[in-house]
Amino acid sequence: MLSFTAIHLHLSAWRDAILLVATGPFVYYLAATFAAWRFFRRERARALPVFTPPVSIIKPVHGVDFSSYENFSSFCKQNYPQYEILFAVNDELDPAVAVIRGIMQHFPDRPIRLISGAPKLGTNQKVNNLALLAREARHDVLVMSDSDVRVGPEYLHEVVAPLADPQTGAVTSLYRGVAQRNLWAELEAIGAAGDFCPGVLLASSTEGVRFALGASIATTKPWLDKIGGFASFANMLADDYELGNRIAKAGGSIQLSREVVSTMYPAQSLRVFWQHQVRWAKTIRLCRPASYVALLFTQGLPWTLLASVLAPSRTIAGVYLGAYLILRVLMAATVGIWGVQDETLRRKLWLVPVWDAIHFIVWIASFASNRVVWGTTQYTAEKGRLIPVP
Repeated sequence: MLSFTAIHLHLSAWRDAILLVATGPFVYYLAATFAAWRFFRRERARALPVFTPPVSIIKPVHGVDFSSYENFSSFCKQNYPQYEILFAVNDELDPAVAVIRGIMQHFPDRPIRLISGAPKLGTNQKVNNLALLAREARHDVLVMSDSDVRVGPEYLHEVVAPLADPQTGAVTSLYRGVAQRNLWAELEAIGAAGDFCPGVLLASSTEGVRFALGASIATTKPWLDKIGGFASFANMLADDYELGNRIAKAGGSIQLSREVVSTMYPAQSLRVFWQHQVRWAKTIRLCRPASYVALLFTQGLPWTLLASVLAPSRTIAGVYLGAYLILRVLMAATVGIWGVQDETLRRKLWLVPVWDAIHFIVWIASFASNRVVWGTTQYTAEKGRLIPVP
């Protein structure tokens, strides 16, 4: 039998190991903070090339939100010499049709087209619409964004200029949240600016960007042709990830733009918030399984609480709690407030630990199944492919 001393030493070794691992998120917070500081400092001082080819903005749309008119009209106010805007809806009964027709009347000098009836290439209806939009687009440079995205007047200049380098296959953008006064909407915005964006910036500074973010992607028809067009991933769950990743595998570089766009977070119930977060988490897990598992070691709150319980003294427990609060807030403020300039995070910075607690529970729940709900249809995802559940 093991002696009491041997058991004590064994437990002490486990405790010390956990205390060491619990410092991992602190290293991550510091690394992401530095990556964000370096990225925005460099990019804000950099002069972009003068490159203004004609552009086709393509926007698949489904339904409306609390600011659809402002979102759509922001694309009509670009300080850019020549561009067209193409909207695609699933059918003419979509409530977005009336808003788009209003935009066409209010901006008669802008070439704007509304199309529908995309052929069914796969289970991802958004990709079906994108394929139709790309086919109808008159210009080689394509700029796509989600329907709930709003942009500034220099947006096209910023995202198109890097395409002057023929090795640039796509340009994608970080996003800030515009949330209605609702706890769950505000938490989504805080999670995007204070948690997701730091991860993207750290990935950009270490391994490079090998994916795209659906809020904004600029690419060209020749690069789309190299990866087989939209039809090649019309059955995939994460279409934005697939687009960027396939371009990267084809030899194109994915550039992260300094131009941050805004995405809308409408008031929602706890149930809708939970479904959205779990679906998003499952999407990341299915696209990047190894990286997703490794996210456990960036979860500062659960490791800090565990370390505080196991700490040999109250002083050491206090050091862990203090380090978590200081470094976590520093990362969220540097990236979310100074970097992407998210107003929700600026007002509700104190909600960051609440988000961290929810995010950890969502991370665990995402392993329960490969089923996701998209609209009114339930799918199971196998190797990233969407398969409707009967």
